[in-house]
Amino acid sequence: MIVLRALTPHLVTLAASTPLRHHDTPLAEAYATAANRLYQQGHTARTIPLFEAILAEREHALGDTHPDTLLIRNNLASAYESAGDLGRAIPLYEATLAQREQVLGDTHPNTLTSRNSLAGAYESAGDLGRAIPLYEATLAQREQVLGDTHPNTLTSRNSLAGAYESAGDLGRAIPLYEATLAQREQVLGDTHPNTLTIRNNLANAYQAAGDLERAIPLHQTTLAQSKQALGDTHPHTLASRNNLANGRKAAQAVQQRSTATSATDHD
Repeated sequence: MIVLRALTPHLVTLAASTPLRHHDTPLAEAYATAANRLYQQGHTARTIPLFEAILAEREHALGDTHPDTLLIRNNLASAYESAGDLGRAIPLYEATLAQREQVLGDTHPNTLTSRNSLAGAYESAGDLGRAIPLYEATLAQREQVLGDTHPNTLTSRNSLAGAYESAGDLGRAIPLYEATLAQREQVLGDTHPNTLTIRNNLANAYQAAGDLERAIPLHQTTLAQSKQALGDTHPHTLASRNNLANGRKAAQAVQQRSTATSATDHD
């Protein structure tokens, strides 16, 4: 692990500067291991050179529509999205989805992953008109194929709740977040990264609804658990700390307005 940590920056640089030789499987596997490590650390955008190199090798060695090639293509699209490059992410997601539908079928778990990812990219681009129906369709299919409490089904449910929130529909978003959090706590455990994500999302939704009495304690819990599970400098922990600070700032603003009103509201 220590060796991999030391080699990862060099592998990223090598992938960005030197084309991967065809059939260089050991180096491709090293790239994949490094990319997975960066992803787990929350540094998805840094995986772009690695996934680009792996994709070129997979296309040459396995063909354009091999399931492993499609997996790397989806991961590369995700990396582009994390880097904010939706102009490359969305077409790649769309192409991967079309190929998975053709090769794997419409309800294969990997096809459903592509469909959910594409909906997420549409949401990131502000295209909720395409994102929400695609999320809803994917959730219905995952419930049917995988079951109501499968981790991927819970991911779809969280994604749909987030899209409802983005559309300003907190009346549908909050109950869906609450149900998904309860299920993730039961299925994945209280401090699993995906559980922490939904808890953070629910706290943000409470805050957006003006319910700071529920938002701030949930932000506090999420931050403490993130530090314990992921470490003090993980991007998710930093986001939780920022969200808690924003919640406290909002509470202070409410208190100041209340104090000012009380001081001036008399005959």
